[in-house]
Amino acid sequence: MQNEELIKACRNGERAAQKRLYDAYAPQMMGVCYRYAQSLQEAEDMLQDAFIRVFSNLDQFRSEGEPGAWIRRIVVNCAINAIRKRKMQISAWDNQPEELHPITDTDPEIKLGAKELADMIQKLPDGYRIVFNLHAVEGYTHEEIGKVLGIKPASSRSQYLRARALLAKQVNLLQQKSK
Repeated sequence: MQNEELIKACRNGERAAQKRLYDAYAPQMMGVCYRYAQSLQEAEDMLQDAFIRVFSNLDQFRSEGEPGAWIRRIVVNCAINAIRKRKMQISAWDNQPEELHPITDTDPEIKLGAKELADMIQKLPDGYRIVFNLHAVEGYTHEEIGKVLGIKPASSRSQYLRARALLAKQVNLLQQKSK
């Protein structure tokens, strides 16, 4: 079944089509949720909320593009809403040590597997992880992140640079251990 036919069947309330749509996109979207969540359970909750919104708003999907991109946007928005519900204060995340340094173009090339990098990102403090994912992975500007999270763009930039610095520090430690 083509995407257009699948979406049409989902809009008509066909459960089998809804299951096919969910099965086609849930594994990939779970990865998106997990990047923002504090735990696997929270990621599962985010995913469930996102697909409820997907199925409730299918009439808003314009069949011009790939449903995955539209679904991903909903998933990211649900993740952000879940973060807001936790009433996290990004400004309070600025308490990391200042000895961290940003990554520069002169840093050595580092070869990491996707799982290793994902694990490192998951271990970042919440604020750093959220801003890093929104900027580096989702492509949001710092101005957009500021609007979405209710912070100043400068705070977003600061969180992003500190996240990069922490990741660089973790990578350097990993390199030293492997020598």
